[in-house]
Amino acid sequence: MRQGKNVIVFENKPSVIAWASVVGKKEGEGPLGSGFDMIIDDATAGKDTWEQAESDLQKTSIAILLDKAGVSDTQIDAVYAGDLLNQCSGAGFGLRGYEIPFSGVYGACSTSVLSMINAAIGVNSGAFNKAVSSTSSHFCSAEKQFRYPLEYGGQRTPTSQWTVTGAGSALVSNNTGNYPRIEKAILGKIVDKGVTDANNMGAAMAPAAAQTIYEFLTDTNTTPENYDLILTGDLGMVGTSLLYELLENEYGIDIKSVHNDSGLMMYDLEEQDVHAGGSGCACCGTVLCSKILNELNSGKLNKVLVVATGALLSTVSSFQGESIPSIAHGVLLTSGRADDE
Repeated sequence: MRQGKNVIVFENKPSVIAWASVVGKKEGEGPLGSGFDMIIDDATAGKDTWEQAESDLQKTSIAILLDKAGVSDTQIDAVYAGDLLNQCSGAGFGLRGYEIPFSGVYGACSTSVLSMINAAIGVNSGAFNKAVSSTSSHFCSAEKQFRYPLEYGGQRTPTSQWTVTGAGSALVSNNTGNYPRIEKAILGKIVDKGVTDANNMGAAMAPAAAQTIYEFLTDTNTTPENYDLILTGDLGMVGTSLLYELLENEYGIDIKSVHNDSGLMMYDLEEQDVHAGGSGCACCGTVLCSKILNELNSGKLNKVLVVATGALLSTVSSFQGESIPSIAHGVLLTSGRADDE
């Protein structure tokens, strides 16, 4: 069912019955460290390559997820998963040992929410009883693919962000128990304001986040005050500042009192050298699959709009002079205690 022009309403309110997060050492040392299910001290995860390590992170997060839910892989109807690597190879290689029908999803750093939306659509429709959404990223594999191998030793710009090493997975179900619920969603539109700097993802993604937030609030006839939290994906310091400016100047909306950004939550920006904050698929993915779902489950949060952002550049587009088109997908999560206004 639709609400307004853009918002999907899930009549059956699929439940998120389990979630899991695995992160690297740097992420484990940050402010949210105690909330993650597993912290990997070795960035290679005992593997030969960064890419193999990333696949192992996603594999491990799903293993923890299934264990927490008390189900086997053969009881899962589908998994929607993706990452930043070519051909979603992080997810493909990580999931190849599981007996689960697989659908690769690519939304850049918005993949955590995009995959959750797909899982919710399948469960809400009755096609699936249980579906997994999963995503991962790795600092070293992302730098190697999108910028420079670490061995190059290039200096990072002040606007650059630190790609989160980690993986987050969630199990979406038609179970009607007292779990966090997926009530609504919005698929974003591609927005391109001509940003070309691959070291300034916040500037590229902020306009997409602003548009998606505006369209969701408009279609649902709500204001920021109707939510306990509006969480963006990984805008970092630069993107967050631009988001506030765009929302206020173009739409007359002020979200500052209820907003936070995964890229600002992941690290201690004063103590950890991450420049403008965190980024990567696992940035929103692990924050969502730890602190946010934990607090929705406990009732500390009742209504959260999660808007994950992604920059849709490729490994060659920037070198060819292309700008960076971006996307922002949103999902409304409730504790089951909140009345949908």
